[in-house]
Amino acid sequence: MLFCGAGAAVLAKVKGFDVFLSDMSPIKDKYKEWLQRWDIPYEEGHEHTAELILNADEVIKSPGIPLTAPLVMELLKKGTPVISEIEFAGRYTNAKMICITGSNGKTTTTMMTYHILKEAGLNVGLAGNVGQSLAYQVATQNFDYYVIELSSFQLDNMYDFKANVSVIMNITPDHLDRYDHKMQNYIDAKMRILQNQDKEDFFIYWNEDPIVTKEIQKREPLRMKLVPFTGKSLKEMGDHPLTPGAYLKDGKMVVDLVDQVIDIDVNELPLPGPHNLYNTMAATISAGIAGIKKEAIRKALMSFKGVEHRLEKCGVVDGVQYINDSKATNVNSCWYALMSMKTPTVLILGGKDKGNDYTEIEELVRERCTALVYMGLHNEKLHDFFDKQGKPVADALSMREALEKCRAFAKPGDTVLLSPCCASFDLFKSYEDRGDQMKAIVAEWEKVQSKE
Repeated sequence: MLFCGAGAAVLAKVKGFDVFLSDMSPIKDKYKEWLQRWDIPYEEGHEHTAELILNADEVIKSPGIPLTAPLVMELLKKGTPVISEIEFAGRYTNAKMICITGSNGKTTTTMMTYHILKEAGLNVGLAGNVGQSLAYQVATQNFDYYVIELSSFQLDNMYDFKANVSVIMNITPDHLDRYDHKMQNYIDAKMRILQNQDKEDFFIYWNEDPIVTKEIQKREPLRMKLVPFTGKSLKEMGDHPLTPGAYLKDGKMVVDLVDQVIDIDVNELPLPGPHNLYNTMAATISAGIAGIKKEAIRKALMSFKGVEHRLEKCGVVDGVQYINDSKATNVNSCWYALMSMKTPTVLILGGKDKGNDYTEIEELVRERCTALVYMGLHNEKLHDFFDKQGKPVADALSMREALEKCRAFAKPGDTVLLSPCCASFDLFKSYEDRGDQMKAIVAEWEKVQSKE
């Protein structure tokens, strides 16, 4: 059996499989320590050894490798099972799985849900796109619950895995380059989170999302319990509350789970903005389903600090607020960021385009942005779309160059917002690297400013 992913390799070794790990990139020291500790052979930093991989009885594929990769296609042609780490790990645990996906909001919702469960004293692990490898945790620990953030890539190779609670925040165009530029292929990947759920399970979703609601209708009757949430008030719904579900009433977020009703003043919620209201609703519903009582949920919410690289204020220089929203790797995330801007904004966008349609943010850019800085190796699409608005624009090939050009555009009282709409891999190691570079430069400028 062959694996991509150190956590999966450790679990396989613990379960008695012959294991080999292959990675075309250099393996981080932390993961090498795992491999050495469990005496797992591996290769790194060069092309996969095809004869070893094609000899495997089963392959666990890294989510970053597309199904169209030649070696993967050869495996599938041979009939070799190709699965995800999440699929493999799910075979070896009876823990309850709270699984969260969506084009936007899934990280904040995942972190908030985990925070509530942990603060309430549950024995809970954090996995998927955040936290530690699910397989490694299953191999080395014994949690009763896991809160898991799942990307469409991870869902692609899940077959028998079952979520006890599934959450879909929304579905908007993203990663279309990976899905043959067909939106339905991407939608189908996201909806896989529902597969295998039964009448004992729950599906939490935003009932204003046209794609999700349409997909629910296509799949009816669904076996699991549906729990919708909405940003609409009780009056807007015609005094017919969602039961179970979440909605607004008299300035409060109301989560009605039938056996308990949780209501919190919207102004007391830990994170501002309509998108964070939805995140909080989904996390609160998930926590309530896990049996946590409203006072414990309320207390945990008040101590939640938000997610790094998501609308993260990182400093004020020359009277200009700098905000790091590097995690906004699709257009809809940038839309939410721009919606929360209350001052004139200089927007940094660009990177590795994933088949983006910028129409969604066109009006917000026109209304709220005073200038644009395109940061990427190939900015032609951005120029073609936005330059016609007549705003000052500039190109940049590094974070420092981008921020220096923003600094020249911005006036006291303005905001400089990094909300790129794009993946980071043309200029940076990751979206975290992109955001960290911004924060470091702004901190450096603040330090210089304080000495002047």
